Amino acid sequence: MSKSRINALSDGVFAILLTILILEFQPETVKPGTLHVVVFHQAPLFLMYLLSYFYVGTNWLFHHDYFQYVKRTNRTLNVINLGVLFTSTLINYAMVLLIEALSNGNNADIQLAFIVYDAVALLISFSFLVLYRYLERHPELQTLARSGIATHYDRIRLDPARSVIIYLASMIATSFSNLIAGLLLVAGVGFHFFAYLRFSRVVHLAIKKEE
Repeated sequence: MSKSRINALSDGVFAILLTILILEFQPETVKPGTLHVVVFHQAPLFLMYLLSYFYVGTNWLFHHDYFQYVKRTNRTLNVINLGVLFTSTLINYAMVLLIEALSNGNNADIQLAFIVYDAVALLISFSFLVLYRYLERHPELQTLARSGIATHYDRIRLDPARSVIIYLASMIATSFSNLIAGLLLVAGVGFHFFAYLRFSRVVHLAIKKEE
């Protein structure tokens, strides 16, 4: 399978996922003069939509830059990529659960919803970690030589594992504070974007060295 086919499939999955996130905005019957109440009630939905859209978008950016680092694919890499896509598609389910829980205000439901979202985020980070390690062990699949960027790459190679730790901490935090769990979840998504910027910089450094 050519790299262009795997990129086309991946871009299609991310495009669909980004689109269906907005479909969770369901219109409600609004009585005159009560629109502000409806908007306030849907605030958790909008915040979770923003977080999830940002998270999916970051995964797409990460995936795009990572496959600049790939020269060609094989069956195992294709399967790993399917795993990355599968975990990313679970974000919509986790988002809906968290929206419902926050809208209802039940602490037990919010706790479980945070755990589910953290579990999905953890799986995404773990799938990227597997992707990192597989390509490290198969230099014949790499399009960029690591000889000149080894020091830079070594600084970022554990970023997916660091994300896993943050989401695990968020899951543990649900046992005593949903607020702290939520803040750690947001921190994990923020770190995921930071990790993307770090990896993108390493890829661009490698490209410059080869020019």
